Amino acid sequence: MDKKITKTSKFNARRTLMLVGVVAVISVIAWYWTNTSQQGRVQKVNLDNLVVSTVTSGAFSDSLRLRGNIQPKTSLYLDTLVGGRVEEKLVEQGEYVTKGQPLLRLSNTSLQLDVMGREAQVAEQLNFLRNTQMTMETNRLNLKRDLLEIDLQLAHLQRKLKQTRPLVEKGVLAREQLLNLEQDHRYFEQRKLLTLQRQKQEESIRQLQVAQLEDSATMLQTNLKFARQNLANLLVKAPISGYLSDFTIELGESKAAGSRLGQIDIPKSYKLVVRVDEYYLNQVQLGMPARLMVEGQSHELNVSKIDSRVNQSQFQIELDLPKGLTALKRGQSLDIDLMFSSQDQQSLLLSRGAFVNSTGGNWVFVLSPQRDRAIRRNIQLGKKNQQFYQVVSGLKAGERVITSAYNTFDNADTIKVEL
Repeated sequence: MDKKITKTSKFNARRTLMLVGVVAVISVIAWYWTNTSQQGRVQKVNLDNLVVSTVTSGAFSDSLRLRGNIQPKTSLYLDTLVGGRVEEKLVEQGEYVTKGQPLLRLSNTSLQLDVMGREAQVAEQLNFLRNTQMTMETNRLNLKRDLLEIDLQLAHLQRKLKQTRPLVEKGVLAREQLLNLEQDHRYFEQRKLLTLQRQKQEESIRQLQVAQLEDSATMLQTNLKFARQNLANLLVKAPISGYLSDFTIELGESKAAGSRLGQIDIPKSYKLVVRVDEYYLNQVQLGMPARLMVEGQSHELNVSKIDSRVNQSQFQIELDLPKGLTALKRGQSLDIDLMFSSQDQQSLLLSRGAFVNSTGGNWVFVLSPQRDRAIRRNIQLGKKNQQFYQVVSGLKAGERVITSAYNTFDNADTIKVEL
């Protein structure tokens, strides 16, 4: 006969406890699902690991803090005009040199031999010119002598003809003798004409040859002058007065023609060379103002030159420094504020931070008034300066924004802040 089994009170208590646990788990899951669906992805972050900045309202100075290097405003590069071997170094780098002061002595055997060869050519040409002139002068004198002899013969023949004609007419002398005298007279007259033509022709040829020889001699002398000047250039002299820099020359070193020896910087005239991020290439203009603080005093500068060639994501600008700044040294670094606008603007300001590297300035995490959570919010930023971003939209004055890096929680929609 079967016996009916009755459930004990202990079993009922256990079942009740299990039901309560299931209900609790279901409640937690429901709360988590509801909370997540309302807030998106949530991540817990300790407040001590965050940098929080307050949105403020104030004057926004549209400027950019940059660091520049002082360089001479005017420098003259020192190059070798002729190549050679360094024989003597007469000054050291950094010294103040005056115009015409010897700096360096070079030697060039080939150039010295070339000058000697040119001198020999000039001497030979000048000697040939003198010999030619002497020969032409001798020929000219010989022609004059021939003319004198012809004139003398004509004078003798004219006198004999004058004496012979009456005697021939009287029959004292034969007519044949008169004919011979007349024939000789005509011969010497023709000879005189030919000699005069020869004299004229040789004179014109002589003048042309002498002019050509003189031009050739002048050209050789000019070439010799340049060769001697090149020889003199082996002694390198300072073209202007100033401070000698980058003059790293060693004795015995060979320098080719056109090699850079160094540069001479004109003192008390400097410029500030600044490297600027290529982001500002379209914003920087000639004449743009800048502020410089030196020894507690503010100085107004202007952009004098823009080198738009981009190198390593930067381009270069130059600003002329006032001449009254006597404490400046070449190579010194100074901070300037490049002013993009002449007047300050009233704007909402947000401190600069690493958050922009993840967000691009398009969104931020804004703390709740209770500071227990931060909600992701889309914003729009405008210009920036050394300290602040200009807030265009999305934020209000007094709101607190996380401005530290977002690398560890940039995929979250809500941050739960733990104190």
